[in-house]
Amino acid sequence: MDREKITLSGTQETMLATLYGRALDSRAPNSILRDHEAAKAVARIDYDFRKTGIKGTSAAGVALRAKQLDDWTTQFLAEHQEATVLHLACGLDTRVHRIRPPSTVRWFDVDYPEVLELRERLLPRPEGDYRMIGASVTGDEWLEEVPGDRPTVAVFEGLSMYLREEEGKRLIQRITARFPSGMLLFDCYGTLGIRLQKMVPAVRNAGATLHWGIDDPSELEGWHHGLTLLDAVRSVDMPGMDKMPASGRLSMWVLAHLPGFRDVGRILRYRF
Repeated sequence: MDREKITLSGTQETMLATLYGRALDSRAPNSILRDHEAAKAVARIDYDFRKTGIKGTSAAGVALRAKQLDDWTTQFLAEHQEATVLHLACGLDTRVHRIRPPSTVRWFDVDYPEVLELRERLLPRPEGDYRMIGASVTGDEWLEEVPGDRPTVAVFEGLSMYLREEEGKRLIQRITARFPSGMLLFDCYGTLGIRLQKMVPAVRNAGATLHWGIDDPSELEGWHHGLTLLDAVRSVDMPGMDKMPASGRLSMWVLAHLPGFRDVGRILRYRF
């Protein structure tokens, strides 16, 4: 089998780290996500995944974060049988394959055209009402391609920290203004996490730069009338932490008891 040569760099290259994390997790005896499509994609890629710095503990962390966002998305779809899903900066994330939304759900994967071309070569085409939009999520045109007639959940994992605050604010305001109701599900770093970004191998080795840190998630409620923070789960407190290797559980326990460090990362859920 010919393997796909990867020539991505910077922010786009970091999507290989999360893909590899989910693939590693899928091979673990107590796998959190069981993301076998991720493992198949990694096998098709010609790339030195050692550059990502992802190992057992960090792979479990990647999987736990993804599972929390998957669970919230699944819950939203259970409550809204005819909904729209915006999976923003989707990269090579197999979320649509993991969730397997019903045919009544309209699903959009949004990312740069070259990333979507890579998706098509590496991942199977999902069934149902599935579409891809090739664009920068911070651009102004792509949202016009999405009908604004349904409750909508926007999921963006590993995106907010690469945006500048004004870009994140504009994105959130455009989504909340476009749709009648819905949810925003995404992860973020605190400002300490932004300052410590060079300690993250996947970011450092890809030459990527993080910009936006959120210390008080409730501040975003002022960006749109009716935007309400429902959950702000600290990365050190994610459900399922017992499935981490023992060394990872110890590290998380230590961080959870250090002021500042306990807020280095969060997973957020807002209703609008």
